[in-house]
Amino acid sequence: MLRYTLLSDGSSDLALIPLLSWLLREGGVSSEIQAEWADLRKLRQPPRELPERILTSIDLYPCDLLFIHRDAENLSRQERVEELERAVHEAGLRTGNLPPEVCVVPVRMQEAWLLFDERAIRNGAGNPNGRQPLHLPDLHQMENLPDPKEELYALLREASGLKGRRRSNFSVSRAVHRTSEFIDDFSPLRILPAFQALENDLRRRIEYHDWN
Repeated sequence: MLRYTLLSDGSSDLALIPLLSWLLREGGVSSEIQAEWADLRKLRQPPRELPERILTSIDLYPCDLLFIHRDAENLSRQERVEELERAVHEAGLRTGNLPPEVCVVPVRMQEAWLLFDERAIRNGAGNPNGRQPLHLPDLHQMENLPDPKEELYALLREASGLKGRRRSNFSVSRAVHRTSEFIDDFSPLRILPAFQALENDLRRRIEYHDWN
């Protein structure tokens, strides 16, 4: 069994788990995969600084591989990765037993990686047979969208087919999680540089540790 833990800023990032598991399979991992999201919110005093969050995550959610997610937002991907690697280095100085890590850094926001599959969006919205026109952004421009989260939220609301109060009460966050679970093939994202970088980093980890 290969156990991995995803450390991220919020529960919305649970949508990354199907993508990460898919990448592990694509990288040649054939053993059972067990995924955990490091939910630190219920701790009496949740750690705020990333090195402490890393140490707490691996203590509460022991794993063979740690994914650390932060959106690039207004930084370049490389700048964000360097920031995460500094935190990993600092955490490593405090313990001699850190698992290997891979940085997950979508350009802008992780929601951009869910905007390419109309079928998954309709299923995620709970209306798989809907006929509302959905205008998905061009895949080549995903990383240039100013607000991928709002783009995805708007598509899910439209795909739901709901009106009035029912539309107002529609849980977009749940729909995002479901959308990710309905995507069977993330390979179209390989045209995006940030996704390419994540897959390459992960493949190097898989080969180095002979997980394939």
